[in-house]
Amino acid sequence: MDLRQMEYFVALAEESQFTRAAEITRVSQSGLSAAIKSLEQDLNAKLFTRTTRSVELTPAGRALVPHARNLLAEATAGRDAVTATVGEVTGSLHVGAEQCLGSINVPELVERFHRRHREVEIRFTQAGTGDLLSRMRDGEIDLAFVAGTPDTADPRLRLTGLDHATLATEPLVLLTPPDDPLASRKSVTWEDLQARTYIDLEGSWAIRMITDELFATRKIPRRVAFTVGDIHALIDMLHRGLGIAVVPQSVARKTIAAELRAIQVVDQANPTWTVSAAFPHHEKGSTLATEFLSLLEPRL
Repeated sequence: MDLRQMEYFVALAEESQFTRAAEITRVSQSGLSAAIKSLEQDLNAKLFTRTTRSVELTPAGRALVPHARNLLAEATAGRDAVTATVGEVTGSLHVGAEQCLGSINVPELVERFHRRHREVEIRFTQAGTGDLLSRMRDGEIDLAFVAGTPDTADPRLRLTGLDHATLATEPLVLLTPPDDPLASRKSVTWEDLQARTYIDLEGSWAIRMITDELFATRKIPRRVAFTVGDIHALIDMLHRGLGIAVVPQSVARKTIAAELRAIQVVDQANPTWTVSAAFPHHEKGSTLATEFLSLLEPRL
């Protein structure tokens, strides 16, 4: 067993899908499959049951998961401990992030950076992408983890004038209560979403701006009856049957959304939810922001 195999194994265990696990670990599906097969041979045990749509952990796989996570955590902590002994870094860094960015866990990255550089004062702000980008252009934020779509026309989501790196992409899905009329469908079109009541986030959040734009460009009226300030409140209202919502696929995979129904939205040009790290141009940017981004080097 090696750490790379453990990384692939944990990603597949969490995503239950080769395509998504390969995207997260930045490896080809064939490479991921070969690594899992090699790990199963090393352990002389089958770790996953494969179907046409997904993969599920076997009892042996479930037994390995906590140990694999511990191995990866210990390796990360070891690298951070060594880095912390090599030169002292000081100063202050203001990091911002949208909520629920899928495979990017920003609070975890903040923790890792703090372990490496304990003399750096870190400020962390959680807000909508629109607010974060505005504050970055005003010089208030050094680094922001934001969301959007590559083809958005909304100026609040454009990364013009900023450097950025794409970290992850995923589709948007319709999320409904289990007893909703659309819940039994495998897919819907945008036209199927007319004359419905919606739950959505406040105006500065990327998903609200993107969804508003998607409906407007298709000339489909949309009634947002409930506006909330975080994803957990949105999911709670869905559970209460108060409406439906368009969300990134990663939101639908959250444990608290397990009883809800995620439905593919079919379109000629399906929009892609894109997560990026945004920062000022190098000559204006913070060296601490660059140091923070080095934690993401395998993704960049």
